[in-house]
Amino acid sequence: MHLLRILPSSLSAGSRLFSVCTALLLVSALGVLPATANSGEASSGEASSREANAVEASAEKVATAEISELVKRMGRIGSAASPSFSPDGQWVAFVTGLSGSPQIWKVPVEGGFPRQITAFDAQVQGARWSPTSDWIAFNLAPGGSLAGEVWIVRSDGTEAQRLLGGDGTSNRVSGWTDDGTHLLVSSNRRDPSAPDPYLLEVATGELTRFSEASGFTFLTDVSPDRQRAVLWRMENRSSNDLLLVDRSADTAVGSPEAAAEDDSSDTPDSAPDSASAREIVLTPHEGPGSFGGGQLTPDGRAVYLTTNQDRDLQAFARLALTETGEPDQLIILAERDDAELDTFVLSPDGSRILLLWNQAGRSQWELLQVTPDGQLDGKLLLPEPPAEILSGVQFSRDSHHLVFNASGAAAPSDIWTLDPSCGCLNQLTFSPHAGVDLDQLVRPELVRYPAHDGLELTAWLYRPPGVTGPAPYVLAFHGGPEGQERPYFRSTFQALLSQGIGVLGTNVRGSSGFGKRFVNLDNGKLRFDAIRDIESSTRYLTQAGIADADRLGIMGGSYGGYMTMAGLTWYPDLFAAGANLYGVVNFETFFEHTEPYIAAISKIEYGDPDTQADLLRDLSPIHKVDQITAPTLVLHGANDTNVPVVEAEQVVDNLQRRNIPVRYVLFPDEGHGFRDTENRVTSTVEVVRWFGEWLGAGGSHRSKHRRPPGAEVGGGRTVLPVSGGAGG
Repeated sequence: MHLLRILPSSLSAGSRLFSVCTALLLVSALGVLPATANSGEASSGEASSREANAVEASAEKVATAEISELVKRMGRIGSAASPSFSPDGQWVAFVTGLSGSPQIWKVPVEGGFPRQITAFDAQVQGARWSPTSDWIAFNLAPGGSLAGEVWIVRSDGTEAQRLLGGDGTSNRVSGWTDDGTHLLVSSNRRDPSAPDPYLLEVATGELTRFSEASGFTFLTDVSPDRQRAVLWRMENRSSNDLLLVDRSADTAVGSPEAAAEDDSSDTPDSAPDSASAREIVLTPHEGPGSFGGGQLTPDGRAVYLTTNQDRDLQAFARLALTETGEPDQLIILAERDDAELDTFVLSPDGSRILLLWNQAGRSQWELLQVTPDGQLDGKLLLPEPPAEILSGVQFSRDSHHLVFNASGAAAPSDIWTLDPSCGCLNQLTFSPHAGVDLDQLVRPELVRYPAHDGLELTAWLYRPPGVTGPAPYVLAFHGGPEGQERPYFRSTFQALLSQGIGVLGTNVRGSSGFGKRFVNLDNGKLRFDAIRDIESSTRYLTQAGIADADRLGIMGGSYGGYMTMAGLTWYPDLFAAGANLYGVVNFETFFEHTEPYIAAISKIEYGDPDTQADLLRDLSPIHKVDQITAPTLVLHGANDTNVPVVEAEQVVDNLQRRNIPVRYVLFPDEGHGFRDTENRVTSTVEVVRWFGEWLGAGGSHRSKHRRPPGAEVGGGRTVLPVSGGAGG
């Protein structure tokens, strides 16, 4: 039983003083005070001083243990994602870390106790149930790396088998053909810099490559006869295209000849037969452009897609095809001037289309009805979403029900179903949150403020509960760089808030969700403006009286880690501490060591190392790292091939040489991001403890020589064991 609970630092000074006094009384009552010295050994003043120091140390130890346990509970809050219906609609498979690492489970569609299907040492990513059998396809990520493998397993957990990978190549499965005989996969087995799209026959393991080209390409849909397919291809991160591959080029869409079965296929490493395969660009455009979806209509005469061609915000459209598969008329079916279309889902029978809109970060949904000839026929009224963010939507095989995962700032990701006929929602999973009252978690507010050039920026402001007046705050930056800060559930944010530290989740220029112009405002040399957005964000917090200018921190993962290091190097006087999670610091070494296909598509976004080496050098925080004076926490996965660990090592080595407080934690069984439960707990504890030490009472950039007890200086390297402990 806890006899003592130390109140959070968000309380007023008077309340904190009262709580400390109460703690001292309780510590005394528990008998931990030292024996009183007699007058012959020391003066009464010296004895009182020793007693006070001992009591303070004892109270601090109790408080630290209490805080650590609370933060660990936050870090252990679970999640469930990637739902997929069984063919008969009676079960839903999904991925959760209930067993300690992400694995596949299943649950009855009416609800009930979930059953575990896989139990690998490696992490499972995604679960896709066959539309016709009890096979479930999934990606396996050994050590969390990007060298993914494609596997299948029976729904009872038997007959697990690897179909692709295990040789160091990167392989991904994105779906099944309608007849359940083939998987839609991508693999860079031909060229490490250019993943190609394949059909993988499950029964034989035979691969059919649909295209080979530069860039990153995958299949979005395949016709029932497998003669035509829609491809999504990105050659640079500012633009992509949808393409149609016609393997019977002399055959018209919908003709009897097109319905004939063709079992011919390529060997895995041979090029497609150019005499019988034709590749048609469906979305020709100049400059930046983004196109998604790529779903064939049931008659094969059109393609549904998302598009921002000739517009700023993503809309829903239908592209008619000519008899020979060329793009014809593009018709906008749904658009909004206050939101971007995130994605859409077409029902198996083609009668319904669900749209997911992104309004400044929150999800909104629409369900459209479609006539047999492809015309829109009104909308079905849907209930309010159960949480702020919806994703992973899938129709049941009979097109009558939907399954999806929902997440919010105070709602861990869970699986839900929807019956559109009655608007009935049903929650299937209940992610564990032992010891944490979700109703007491903080929900953010959307705020807007100007950048240095007048551009409007937005952010999600999480205010620590009970705080009046300026408080310590951490600026958080998302990855991408084309990501978006949205009100997802974030255990690290909530753990910081529990310690009286607020969070500003920023969306600086270059973020997605705000239109084509905004997402491209950080390309190349424009990235210097995005770095200046860091200063604009701190100015908003301090000028509004929200944050204490002497107790500002900065953190982020991946590209957010880059922004963290940019903030610490460009604006060393603004931040009292930083936490860099697997971030880029040196574009030269990033391009040299990252996955070849990531390097290939990043040259417009960041700069071309062959022609713009000076720009990349100027943008790299490593060349200004001597400016850092703030204590810095660095967390990284040893198996990260997206942002390789060499990025972390460069920062740590420099700070150690200059005797700047630094702590480095390396996760040996993780790649890009932390997914195993105990590793997530460790990460949360490390981040919260770091900012608690340096932003809490006494810790600030302006007095950083007053290091908190136990702070790491110039050392602090920790390599955790596999599935490391909770950062005790």
